[in-house]
Amino acid sequence: MIEANNTQRTEIDQLGEFGLIEHLTRSVELVNPSSVVGVGDDAAVIDNNGFQTLVSVDLLVEGVHFDLSYTPLKHLGYKAITVNLSDIAAMNGIPKQIIVGLAISNRFSVEAVEEIYSGIRMACQRYNVDLVGGDTTSSTSGLFISITVIGQAKKEEICFRNGANSGDLLCVSGDLGAAYMGLLLLEREKAVFKANPNMQPDLEGYDYVLERQLKPEPRLNIVSQLKEAGIKPTSMIDISDGLASEILHLCKASKTGCQIYENKLPIDPTTINAIESFNMIPAIAVLNGGEDYELLFTISQNDFEKVQHMKGISIIGHMTEIIGQAYMITTDNQAIELTAQGWDALKKQE
Repeated sequence: MIEANNTQRTEIDQLGEFGLIEHLTRSVELVNPSSVVGVGDDAAVIDNNGFQTLVSVDLLVEGVHFDLSYTPLKHLGYKAITVNLSDIAAMNGIPKQIIVGLAISNRFSVEAVEEIYSGIRMACQRYNVDLVGGDTTSSTSGLFISITVIGQAKKEEICFRNGANSGDLLCVSGDLGAAYMGLLLLEREKAVFKANPNMQPDLEGYDYVLERQLKPEPRLNIVSQLKEAGIKPTSMIDISDGLASEILHLCKASKTGCQIYENKLPIDPTTINAIESFNMIPAIAVLNGGEDYELLFTISQNDFEKVQHMKGISIIGHMTEIIGQAYMITTDNQAIELTAQGWDALKKQE
């Protein structure tokens, strides 16, 4: 479904590009002092007052990154923002501004685009981020959403992927595998519906995993939590492409190896139920699934006492000296080498 939940339909060509931009952004209010000039001029003006500027961009493509047959437009707008905010969190920074680019076909009405923007505004309001600019254009092949996020951090607080040392503890926020299982459930029910349109989706009891897929949240609270505890991670990355893939990214950048433990992987009971319904092994779903947008980070062993009882953080392993070699120790004490089998946007998907 690409229409908003009403019967009115306003064609985009009635407003034109600039009219649509004005229509969508007329209620935007700036909340950050660093946002000097926002929508309405040739460029935004941002004053970071001595902080380092962090910039990240993400492009979401219909049919590649999202499926409108089961993704509500409001959720899509919200998710487009939050997955970008997660990149700033992974640098130990705070997001401040976003720029939105949309390419839309004539399948979409003004009301449909309003739904996308309602999700965008909701995410901005929740995380105190300003929408300061963007662009819209026409598309002949579906919907494209490009989000640029601008954040800030003190120079000494920024975390990179290349700072891990042998012996550092590997930690993860929240729980893993839920978003992947939510995607599998949605795809399964889509296939059932295509085979028999009279069949209604059977998603009862899976609200948690569906929300983790359709409406992920950036873990900015973990950034604040670590700062309050006086902990600066030695390296950090967010989990967008699967745990194994992100671990290998840290190992490559930091020139270390890693060893994790299967029994330390945090998995929600609802996720376990979903995994069992697909006859999958929980660890495989966690290692190779993606879109959890939890934070994976390393800390010095000196910070162990501070972290071990922190709510929402699990220590799942440690970094080693063997460059590029990462293993999981299973519950029966077998060592399995980790391989990057998660999402890769430029590789052929099976």
